[in-house]
Formats: sequence, C-alpha cells, structure tokens
Amino acid sequence: MTSAKDSNQKRLFRKKRSRAKISGSASIPRISVFRSNKQLYVQLIDDQAGVTLTSARSKEVDKKLFNAETAKETGKKLAEKASKKKIKEAVFDRSGYRYHGKVKALAEGMREQGMKF
Repeated sequence: MTSAKDSNQKRLFRKKRSRAKISGSASIPRISVFRSNKQLYVQLIDDQAGVTLTSARSKEVDKKLFNAETAKETGKKLAEKASKKKIKEAVFDRSGYRYHGKVKALAEGMREQGMKF
C-alpha cells in the first residue's frame, strides 16, 4: 500500500516531467491546476513574463460541496475571466494529476465556455 507521501512524490515527478515540455505565452497561456482536499485552484500563466494573467478557485463558486460539479463551475468561471482578457486558447497543465474526476470536469467546463486547448 502506498502512503500519501509516496503518491505525492510520484505526482510531483510527473509534474516535473510534463512541465519540461509545456510552456505558456501571453497569447497562449498555460492553465495550471492545483487540487487540494477542499479546493481547486486554477491559473492562467504567461511563463515568458512570469505573470499570472487570471485565476479562479472553487471557493468563488457558491457551492457547499467540493465535487465535480463545483470543478466544472470553476472552469466556466475561469473561462469567463479569460474571455474578458480576450484569451481564447491555452495549454492545459494538469500538474501531474490524472485526467479524470475533478480535473476532467474543470476542463469540460472551460471547453463549454469556448476555451480551446
């Protein structure tokens, strides 16, 4: 049985490996995802300038539970903020998390609002 420390170390290794290949710019920023036990944090980042363009978190959505539906609403909220800044396309960085559950729901919510990645 793997402990939480081992699984987090594996995730960080996957994150490091994928970040070597992924980079964002002002025109096509990187969507960075961080998932804790209680919240989901998402940022649009311009890696060339080292600046966060916009961000959203699951607490901004008026839901009591943190589930896939809340993650989907968080994705829609970030996509709305991005569209106000005229950002239509981005690179999705899942930070080593598996693409299922809350991370997948986040991506689907962003796609529903017109984001391409």
